[in-house]
Amino acid sequence: MRVLSTGSVTVMTTYDDAGRCPCGSGETFGLCCARYVASATGGAAPTAQALMRSRYTAFALGDAAHLLETWHLTTRPPVIDLDLEQRWLHLTVESCSAGGPFDSAGTVQFIAVYRGPDGRGELHELSRFVRENGRWYYVDGDVVRSPGRGR
Repeated sequence: MRVLSTGSVTVMTTYDDAGRCPCGSGETFGLCCARYVASATGGAAPTAQALMRSRYTAFALGDAAHLLETWHLTTRPPVIDLDLEQRWLHLTVESCSAGGPFDSAGTVQFIAVYRGPDGRGELHELSRFVRENGRWYYVDGDVVRSPGRGR
């Protein structure tokens, strides 16, 4: 069992390594995103899609430190304030372009479904990633269609 700190937020999230990973890959957390989201001890994701899945998992677990560490310096905000009332329900990866272990850039299009105080919503985004010095970073993204309720 892991206890993940949320960085500047005082809430702690406990997640079982043997439980299904929040990213929806079908793998257990311990064999999937746990390798990357452990913030201080996390390894580098080998592909843009693996990084995107780990970032979704970080949102689901409240791991702001991982989000900041994997955000490219040119577009990274100084702080991330996670909405503790928003619960991430599931992720669907719709497509990937490049973003492999030998690429220098890639895109991942996904739908992330959440529930917040105003109800259920979804984020449908085309995210851009770059690989520098062997590590993938999130650069930015375009909303593909308007989010649902709760946004």
